[in-house]
Amino acid sequence: MTTTLPELAPTGPKAEARRIRASFGRGDKVFRLSAYAAGLGVLSITGLVGLFLFAKASKALRIAGFSFITTQTWNTDTHHFGIAAVMAGTVLIALVAMVVSIPLALGLSLFICEIAKGWIQRFLVSTVDLMAAVPSVVYGLWGFEILQGHVIGVSRWISTWLGWIPIFEVKGGSLTEYSASTFIAGIVVSMMAAPIMCAVMREAFSQAPAGEREGAYALGATRWGMIRSVVLPFGKGGIIGGVMLGLGRALGET
Repeated sequence: MTTTLPELAPTGPKAEARRIRASFGRGDKVFRLSAYAAGLGVLSITGLVGLFLFAKASKALRIAGFSFITTQTWNTDTHHFGIAAVMAGTVLIALVAMVVSIPLALGLSLFICEIAKGWIQRFLVSTVDLMAAVPSVVYGLWGFEILQGHVIGVSRWISTWLGWIPIFEVKGGSLTEYSASTFIAGIVVSMMAAPIMCAVMREAFSQAPAGEREGAYALGATRWGMIRSVVLPFGKGGIIGGVMLGLGRALGET
């Protein structure tokens, strides 16, 4: 025999979800307003620059039309001009720079955060930060005076043995074709983009939680296993942000 007890109605006040409101002090409000104003100011200035350039170029764009993007020659006397050659060169140099700089920046940032210790780590951090501050003209002179003569042999080897791939084919084969090539320009630009990318990635990797690192080691992970399962997923946003900043500088410097 079972006995069912009657349900008792609650006698106290009804519980309701309470909305939590964060109170900001005067300093916080001033900082938030300043940050919003700075962000809107940057967007406004960028938009005004774009409008100014479009207004100044509107007459030329009306004359050239859509061929402004597809034409390679630049002859203003005959109204036959375009940016196809310049745009193609910019994209190709930026792609070469990204292929070289992304593995370099990613590997160096992981080495600084996970392997290097003591004075070696401090030396590498200072060196990368100083490289990011070097003016672009210095990299250009370094590439022209020092790098170019040493890379021509590599360029010829790649063209000789991989020339059957269209992107590695060099037509003509003269010394000028190798010295003034997209490959050499891309390497120089990669040296400009890699320090910025490495600095951003390094900061993201250094913020990976220590508890998850130790937990991965406790479960038997190797150092590379810990990096693959903890550091890289945690720093994914930093990797994307660093690559985009490096791509922006690569496109701007070409």
